[in-house]
Amino acid sequence: MPRFAANLSMLFTEQPFLDRFAAARKAGFDAVEYLFPYDYPKETLSQLLRRHGLKQVLHNLPAGDWAAGERGIACHPQRVKEFSEGVSRAIEYAHALDCPQVNCLAGKLPQGVNPAEAREVFVENLRFAAGLLRANGIRLLIEPINHFDIPGFFLTRTDQALAIIEEVASDNLFVQYDIYHAQRMEGELAATLRKNLPRIGHIQLADNPGRNEPGTGEINWRFLLRHIDAIGWKGHIGCEYKPKTTTAEGLNWLEEQLQ
Repeated sequence: MPRFAANLSMLFTEQPFLDRFAAARKAGFDAVEYLFPYDYPKETLSQLLRRHGLKQVLHNLPAGDWAAGERGIACHPQRVKEFSEGVSRAIEYAHALDCPQVNCLAGKLPQGVNPAEAREVFVENLRFAAGLLRANGIRLLIEPINHFDIPGFFLTRTDQALAIIEEVASDNLFVQYDIYHAQRMEGELAATLRKNLPRIGHIQLADNPGRNEPGTGEINWRFLLRHIDAIGWKGHIGCEYKPKTTTAEGLNWLEEQLQ
């Protein structure tokens, strides 16, 4: 069956962030991911990973002013320099944390910007980032996000992401396939995963509705997780969900859905 990575931005939030590494290891995870490492020294995070025997499988590129509601800047014509500087910063952290891939959040369509112009900027930024990351041995991902949770987000569907990947024409650009976002936007989870597995670099999960742990919503996890295993997925699956009660209580799904 698939291996799972604890998303420390969503799980164990009852504890300070730096304590969540130990909590993830204690809960049985061998890998972690989270939104951003940049608020902490690289050395501190690296020591925590080594101390607790954890592999970091993912973090995001810098994504603008998150606290102010920004969700990426990769499609913003006026932020290209900031984007390129963010790629360099992400590489520094990825090397220090031995993280094999980073995710690029497209961002919301800026006010007054034509979607065609935003797409052109996004494509050019991805070409730059994919090339620089490739030279540094790091994969680049892009993630479709549903427009219910983030109105105005530029990249919302798998087919849109695949078309952009084709236009960028890099062998170092992949889809981050978030099951929750895909279920909200398009469904057809099993078929989409099977068809596009070679272009999927990472998978994340949460149930729908509610974005809580598997077993709390409409998705048939017993089927889907076995399907993901059967089609040959070898990577971790990121547990990027909001525990319905506490993280510890919510982890019961790991046994219930894998029986």
